[in-house]
Amino acid sequence: MERKVIIMDHPLIQHKLGKLRDVNTSTKKFRDLVNEIATLMIYDATRDLPLKDVEIQTPCGVANCKEIAGRKLAFVPILRAGLGMVEGGLTLVPSARIGHIGLYRDETTLEPVEYYCKLPKDIEERDVFVLDPMLATGGSAIDAIHQIKKRHPRSIKFLCIIAAPEGLEALKKEHPDVDIFAAGLDDHLNEFGYIVPGLGDAGDRIFGTK
Repeated sequence: MERKVIIMDHPLIQHKLGKLRDVNTSTKKFRDLVNEIATLMIYDATRDLPLKDVEIQTPCGVANCKEIAGRKLAFVPILRAGLGMVEGGLTLVPSARIGHIGLYRDETTLEPVEYYCKLPKDIEERDVFVLDPMLATGGSAIDAIHQIKKRHPRSIKFLCIIAAPEGLEALKKEHPDVDIFAAGLDDHLNEFGYIVPGLGDAGDRIFGTK
């Protein structure tokens, strides 16, 4: 079954996305904005978690309430830029487990090269959220999801802040069973594989390495 693609139009996300794109935004502010946008995105991406009825004793009586029905979550950032989105997830779901997938893009072929993969041992019991600020060619996301699927998780969702049409189509074609969430869909990729207008290299801007 083909899953959904959601481009988030919430005013708070769009406001923060504009600040994120600004070339004059400092490293600290950029890092804070990535975290804030990720928090808002994960809030929306978890709206379909199942609930169960529970009774809670309040100071004044018993309340019929809801709680999440036993679902376990895992956040898997694609290194290194995806690390900037993890805190946003843990703010909302502090019990989630964290995996890591290390990929870098070959500057000649633009293809992903994997150098690290460490996932929770019980990942087959978990709903997995793959995190990467940029979906450019789609190669890294496609490869990361392939690695996760080998471990048979309950479900997979992919969250990025900015997507290029080329990467979005490639990811949809390769993994039609994965929900995709993006804060913005940009115009195109340039000859170097960067998203235009984009925001530059997310990893460099998060960690201040360029």
